[in-house]
Amino acid sequence: FIQMLRSAKKRDVLQLLRRAPEEMLPFVVEAAVAAQSVASLAALSDFLDFGKEPRSLLEKFLYAAAFSPRPSGELLHLVLDKLDGKQLAPEVWETGIVAVGSVVGKLCQQKLCGLKEVERGVETILGGLRGAKEESAVVVYLLALGNAGLPETIPTLLDYAEEGPAAITAAAISALRRFPARHISSKVKRAMRRIFHEKRKSYEKTCRLAAAEMLLDNEPLPMDVLNILLATDELETETATFLLLKVQNSLRADPHPAGKIMKDIMRHPRINNYNFFSKAGISSSFSGPLTVTQDLLSTFGLDLLFSEGGLLRKSVSDFSLRSRGQWLRAAQVTIEAQGMESMLGENLSEGEEEPELTARMSAVFFDVQLRPVVFFQGYTDLMAKVLLSSGEPTSVVKGNLLLMDHHQVIPLQSGLQVAIKLQGGLGLDISADMDVSIWEQELKTSVNTRGSLAVDFQAELDAPFLQATLRSQTEVETSIHFDTMLRFSGSPVLMCLQLKEEQVPYR
Repeated sequence: FIQMLRSAKKRDVLQLLRRAPEEMLPFVVEAAVAAQSVASLAALSDFLDFGKEPRSLLEKFLYAAAFSPRPSGELLHLVLDKLDGKQLAPEVWETGIVAVGSVVGKLCQQKLCGLKEVERGVETILGGLRGAKEESAVVVYLLALGNAGLPETIPTLLDYAEEGPAAITAAAISALRRFPARHISSKVKRAMRRIFHEKRKSYEKTCRLAAAEMLLDNEPLPMDVLNILLATDELETETATFLLLKVQNSLRADPHPAGKIMKDIMRHPRINNYNFFSKAGISSSFSGPLTVTQDLLSTFGLDLLFSEGGLLRKSVSDFSLRSRGQWLRAAQVTIEAQGMESMLGENLSEGEEEPELTARMSAVFFDVQLRPVVFFQGYTDLMAKVLLSSGEPTSVVKGNLLLMDHHQVIPLQSGLQVAIKLQGGLGLDISADMDVSIWEQELKTSVNTRGSLAVDFQAELDAPFLQATLRSQTEVETSIHFDTMLRFSGSPVLMCLQLKEEQVPYR
């Protein structure tokens, strides 16, 4: 369909968009974005009215742009024009800003940072960040900077990481963690130390843990690893348990930036003893391989951080791929719940502010941060959603994306030429649900991921006396369901975790 659109005229694409049945329209929009021809982008510009189109269609258009493997300056121009100066639904605006960040980042990877559209995109994000009044808007702009991955924005992210309230600090550190190790300078590490060791002010524990992970994951100094380990003596039980498990993971993971240093530190009897590592918390951190071949290592990681009262504070499930020195975060889903303790009459830790009752989710797919999803914010919102719940899970992202798009002509020694085309498309459907039952005192979360990948490879030799074509098509389908259930009616809190991976057909 994409190949057909690339050779179509503007009026034909426009006619397709206008006449497509309602259920087929999102597919046509996604394909027109993936085609990225002058005609298809001009047709989209005429067709999409951000004031009238349904929210779901606009989000599909923006996510298709965000995931585009090789976006053009014209595509960024189209996205910016559609967002400029319009009254948009909050969800569309948030998706638009994170999409701008992603397209800017990919254009810069193609050495196209000098384009005026890229400069306009960066100014849209930075200008919006400077003028943002609401915390939720600041968070979205910071996540967009993480998608863009521009080294010159690191000082801005550091300012927000150190000075902001908990949600802003967490978003800024999350954005900083997206940068490769070569950009994590001594200045960044000093800021992370100040946050973890609370040198200037007190920070929420998830922010301190994120700062510690940042130090451990980026060529850590032995001093940092040692100080983080020694600090667990002063931390609350659950936070200390989580951090010690995180450090032990670095010993097992291969290769891990802190692995060699950890082995050296473990020779220290003050550290490597039962008393030090026997924290009695229920928080956990685990990572291990799913698939290991000569070319590919795919891993699954699961972090569970509990509050001192035994309620799930944060869960992170992570699927990563390593191949030939390259690392890709295929999927990372983070679910956070805070403020539940006070609702159940538990006491807060000394000096800790009472957080607002909130549950939210954030996801990264193929290195693109999606807009955060808030399940509920505040007690009134929770009660409304408990009473009016439709039972339907919240859709995080659903659609068809072009992941690979490569065309190359290779001259052979004989003087002939081979044309190679490679395209890869992904159909993705991710939904998440959080269900809180006040009466039964249960908390359930579920993340469902369904995907199908199709790769089309063609090599063509075309000469006056000979024609030869080699073609290969590959299809994979997979489905992963991750459920957690907490029952906090008694003590200790009961918890059930379930990860289901359905059989993978591979053709």
